Amino acid sequence: MQLWFSHASGISLPEQLKTQIVLGILSGDLAPGHRLPSTRDLARRYHLHPNTVSAGYRQLQHDRWVEFRRGSGVYIRNTKPESSSLAPDQLVANLLKSARELNVPLSEVRSRVRQWLEAQPPDHFLLIEADEELRKILMAEMQQAVTFPVQSCSPQEDGLAEVAKNAIAVALSNHAKAAKQVLPAGVELQQLSTRSVPTSLAPWLPAPTGTLIAIASRWLEFLKLAKTILTAAGFHADSLLFRDARKADWQRGLKQATVVICDSLTAQTLPKGCLPIVFPLLSENAVTELRRYQEFITTSM
Repeated sequence: MQLWFSHASGISLPEQLKTQIVLGILSGDLAPGHRLPSTRDLARRYHLHPNTVSAGYRQLQHDRWVEFRRGSGVYIRNTKPESSSLAPDQLVANLLKSARELNVPLSEVRSRVRQWLEAQPPDHFLLIEADEELRKILMAEMQQAVTFPVQSCSPQEDGLAEVAKNAIAVALSNHAKAAKQVLPAGVELQQLSTRSVPTSLAPWLPAPTGTLIAIASRWLEFLKLAKTILTAAGFHADSLLFRDARKADWQRGLKQATVVICDSLTAQTLPKGCLPIVFPLLSENAVTELRRYQEFITTSM
């Protein structure tokens, strides 16, 4: 196992030794029953005083990470100490193990970790979407799901790199490629899945006869998809009423419809007396992930 020691650090050398041995155990690099180098060998290899190594080994023994076997040496114990505080150590151990496997210098690992810790945590979501009307609908749904502010922009918008700072960038899964191409290096992108149309329509099938079904939305793709799917599901074309909510007279005739199928944003502006069937675009899994991400950031601040 490779060890690193800094004589200029504010952390004592025995503590540095102990910490790295513990992380090696947690990461699996040091298996139960593994024999550690002798005090003399370790001191000679890393140019340490034998008393320094001995002190580190005694701390490991005291905390029940290793055991001294008379006349044989120092060995990793078969069982780890029970402690709820080991989870963060496990994360650090895995990080260092990955760094070694990738041959990343410890100095670079320290530098990157310091940058991440000093960076201001994200405090809002940034939705990246080219279609303006779709963007408005998704923003409304996201804002209903989370308490963080939700901002949005197009992938072609000037200054996107600046806007993405301190933001949790998100995009629909099928638009993620375009979003990733314009994001600054190092900015993570959360992908949002959409709701299953067949599953959402299942409660309303088979298609009723003799009823007028209205479909309303500002997003033209919503109207196109609805026409295709409802027709395929057995709704007669004469029983479907389509309304582009961007037009001035879009509410005309909606009160005569049995129900109005619409997106979550259009539902807020339907005339009184209409029975809406709101079709959310974001899947339940996407909403759950947004909330989890926000909770993680909030508890980490």
